[in-house]
Amino acid sequence: MGEALLTQKLVGDRLELIAGGSWTAPYAGELETEINRLAGGTSGAKPVKTNDVSIDMGGVRELDTFGAWLLERLTRQWTGAGRDAVVVGLPQHGADLVEEMHTVNREPPPRTRRMNPIVSFFAAIGRGTTGFAGSFHTFAQMLGATGVALGRVLFRPSEYRLTSTVHQFDRVALQAVPIIALITFLIGAIVAQQGIFHFRKFGAELYAVDLVGILVLREIGVLIVAIMVAGRSGSSYTAELGSMKMREEIDALRTMGFDPIEVLVLPRIIVLVIALPALTFLGSMAALYGGGIVAWLYGGMSPDIYIARLTDAISLTHFQVGMIKAPFMGLVIGLVACAEGLRVKGSAESLGIQTTKSVVESIFMVIVLDGLFAIFFASIGM
Repeated sequence: MGEALLTQKLVGDRLELIAGGSWTAPYAGELETEINRLAGGTSGAKPVKTNDVSIDMGGVRELDTFGAWLLERLTRQWTGAGRDAVVVGLPQHGADLVEEMHTVNREPPPRTRRMNPIVSFFAAIGRGTTGFAGSFHTFAQMLGATGVALGRVLFRPSEYRLTSTVHQFDRVALQAVPIIALITFLIGAIVAQQGIFHFRKFGAELYAVDLVGILVLREIGVLIVAIMVAGRSGSSYTAELGSMKMREEIDALRTMGFDPIEVLVLPRIIVLVIALPALTFLGSMAALYGGGIVAWLYGGMSPDIYIARLTDAISLTHFQVGMIKAPFMGLVIGLVACAEGLRVKGSAESLGIQTTKSVVESIFMVIVLDGLFAIFFASIGM
């Protein structure tokens, strides 16, 4: 007989429950239905005039965790109703399992206390401030470690990994040229279209060229390129280093006597410092070209007039401002991306979290740095 059984009979003042069959997972549904029916007697559905209950488990052939827990639940229900429940005839192989179930969920779950909304608000601010301080500390540590590694490479140039640098430059710079050029071209075209549309109301379409030239060379060009590099290459750096951390490849490098900062981080950061100015220059030229196309097709401005007006509107200073920002933004993106990659723990969830944090923090730092540079250049008259 493969089914689970649970019958009851009243012997004098004692209620006897007789179990049989297999108290295992495949029959858990039947057992639970029977136990719920018997438990109705404790709630008043079928009153039983007795204070003693015995459960005879001698006829049970198989017992697993499901069956042991259902037995424990039944005894707790009878005990909670004020009756003495005794389990008899339990085989030795099931006694230990039932004893283990006897200790489960003995303490009531803690009550969740609702916090004051004001306290919760300030607690969230505190947690955010602590997280920001931790990220800044990690950034400073990575900056210091990279500086030390750079110093060692300057004293021992033969140990620098040039092959890795060339490979990373191909991935970060050369392969990024098409998408950078396309996006900046569209941004320049959009800025020119909006400028011509609004300046046309005042008969000053030519000033749209000033808007495109100054805005692209000083701000938009470098900022758009930095944000795209942060999303494209920064996330890639974090994912690569995080995967190596999960597979303990970085620990293996340390075991072999190599410095992971010098081997993995320094070439990537140097590539970003070199690549971002180059991409900024290409992106700025593409944006100016996009603005010229729109000025010609939408604004009726010939290319000769556009170039002449652009030459009058911009100066070398505007170009220098954008190019000076670029290597610093590349440095910040590289430091944040590598630092977050090395903070990955041993799970895929951690890798996803740190990659997301890397992109968000890089873009945030780039925008903050751009604002600081804007204040600095304004103070020195550039």
